[in-house]
Amino acid sequence: MARKLRLEFPGAIYHVINRGNYREWVFKDDQTKAAFEACLFEACQRCGWLLHGFVVMGNHYHLAVETPQGNLVAGMQWLQSTFANRFNRFRDERGHLFQGRFKAILVEEGGPLGQVCHYQHLNPVRAGIVTVEQLGTFRYSSYWYLSRPKERPSFLRLGAALADAGDVPDTVEGWNCYADYLAWQAEEGPAGKNSAYAPLSRGWAIGGDEFKRALLHDHALLAESRSWEADGVREIRSQRWSIALERCRASLPAEVITERFKSAPWRVAIAAYLKATTDVPNAWLAQQLEMGSHFYVSKHVGLMRRNRNHEAHRWLEHLRSSLGESETGLTELPKQQVAAASLVANPQTPITPISTTESLHAFVLDLGSRERE
Repeated sequence: MARKLRLEFPGAIYHVINRGNYREWVFKDDQTKAAFEACLFEACQRCGWLLHGFVVMGNHYHLAVETPQGNLVAGMQWLQSTFANRFNRFRDERGHLFQGRFKAILVEEGGPLGQVCHYQHLNPVRAGIVTVEQLGTFRYSSYWYLSRPKERPSFLRLGAALADAGDVPDTVEGWNCYADYLAWQAEEGPAGKNSAYAPLSRGWAIGGDEFKRALLHDHALLAESRSWEADGVREIRSQRWSIALERCRASLPAEVITERFKSAPWRVAIAAYLKATTDVPNAWLAQQLEMGSHFYVSKHVGLMRRNRNHEAHRWLEHLRSSLGESETGLTELPKQQVAAASLVANPQTPITPISTTESLHAFVLDLGSRERE
């Protein structure tokens, strides 16, 4: 039987859920949770996602993610396969990490999205890991970032949860009000009671009747045309990548891009920059940058990441400077995420904050050098 089609469109919001294979405890230690969070944040930067909420539990995760570019499937394929490859490589394991296809429930913005965020924030309470009074100490959840605004990446948007809790402000006073609201939810509300929260993690859509009717109409069109797998959509994505590539070329000195060999530092720098800031595939980069095959793109970007003295770093820094810090997808990661990949390999390694500049280099070197994407 053919798989059901995913309904994707620009601005779609989803409650995404997946579990470890055979419900295994994939995230059984904090180091693995940290590595998944780092990979999730990297996916948000690459795909342009907005993250309204998330929680990483022992054997599963929940995301409340908005896709301005209508690219949930491509982004989730990258997220799950990249994390699984890193996990298996570091642990020297084989086989499937997740139980299969992720569940993606469409969510209406406003109140329904807020309820999903409350549900995710209260997951550790329902599981008996912490009390509602201790909820702020549960590290791997968007709720942990609420009282730490300086640690939040720009794509993490907590406004939906605060708005649904009574339009409380994003201030110390507002955070305390939201904590009281979650305490009420845990006792009386639909996000806390086991019998009432089921609709927030089941079904195909969360929202009002009009929202669901509109989705059914769109899904019927999708079933007929498979529009998001059509040539037109692929062309749109290619155009986005082409615009980003031209911006990179235009920002480099003209005399630099005359170097013709496949591993020219400017080519490697552009490839590394685009891989960090977009969902562009290696095959497309290889063709447009004339770098041979997708294998050579992965190889030369990996060599650059492992060698701090590689000449391409000079031009990568130039691109970052010319096109803006926020576009790199690297500097906005919280400081605690930097050593995430090495934590999977060595669960005894402590999580220590480091500077933003170090964060950029460590993230590129540690997370990017060990997989062939």
